[in-house]
Amino acid sequence: MRRKRSLLVAQQLSSQINFQILKQFISANDVTNIDALVQKALAYKTDPFSDRSLGTNKRIGCLFLNPSMRTRLSTQIAAQNLGMECIIFNVGQEGWALEFEDEAIMSGNTVEHVKDAAPILGKYFDILAIRTFPSLKNREDDYSELYIKQFIKYAGIPVVSLESATLHPLQSFTDIITITEELQKSKIKKPKIVLTWAPHIKPLPQCVANSFSQWVNAWGKSDFVITHPEDYELSEEFTKGATIIQDQEEALKDADFVYVKNWSTYNDYGKVYTNDPKWQLKRKRWSLTNNAKVMHCLPVRRNVELSDAILDGKMSIVTQQASNRVWAVQAVLSEILKSNG
Repeated sequence: MRRKRSLLVAQQLSSQINFQILKQFISANDVTNIDALVQKALAYKTDPFSDRSLGTNKRIGCLFLNPSMRTRLSTQIAAQNLGMECIIFNVGQEGWALEFEDEAIMSGNTVEHVKDAAPILGKYFDILAIRTFPSLKNREDDYSELYIKQFIKYAGIPVVSLESATLHPLQSFTDIITITEELQKSKIKKPKIVLTWAPHIKPLPQCVANSFSQWVNAWGKSDFVITHPEDYELSEEFTKGATIIQDQEEALKDADFVYVKNWSTYNDYGKVYTNDPKWQLKRKRWSLTNNAKVMHCLPVRRNVELSDAILDGKMSIVTQQASNRVWAVQAVLSEILKSNG
């Protein structure tokens, strides 16, 4: 009886949350009411098939310019939950090399221009989802977000970012969902959230760190602290509003949530200046927190970024976090479908 009641509440909630028009989903700036979108996602978690007919006779095309596991699978499952057909295309392995620069003289390795490809995809699909990756060689090029902007310009249909050169909005929306879910179990009113840099064996992009910072700041319901070694500053475009501390121990004090992620340098772009193992989160430093829940976007380098003791401990919510990816995508796709009829 209780199960039936909760499903009924979820169905009512899902149908009532018509709060914004989503024409695309590229960053936190596309969402006018984060809390409402979170509740939409949590309603779908309670009843995944409440809007099964919403996507009937609709298609989403997912273009991957770099590999994925969680992003790909969660998007497929979310689309199917809404009754959509999901078609995956691995551009690098299965298609022509694409050119993105306008007025390019295509005498090199690129075979097809996005200006020609994107409009066709716009005819094939109702929603286009794109996953790109930065070169980490030229900051100006990466931060221009040329690839995803060209698809938006030429496709003529809603575009969803499955990760871009600078942001990973579905991951960050998932993170806010997971934090909200945990807060509902606690008495914490305004959590202290810490984003901490971690060591890694190679340079990684700033996408997840940028995006998490942008979403937490836009959400505006926490004391937000970023901690990293010297020279690992992120762009102020995304971090403005956060407290930035280069002493990890000081940053971790009384934290309620700790998000662990590596990123390469922003100013001297794409470099690794340090791999100090002291920045790996272990139990000793975690003990400075307020029994904080520990988050990571995955995949994670065990005993490099995070210790086994943390990842396998009760403080880790990385599995919960990853499973919530489905409900994040489903909420976004649902609102796009409703907004675009």
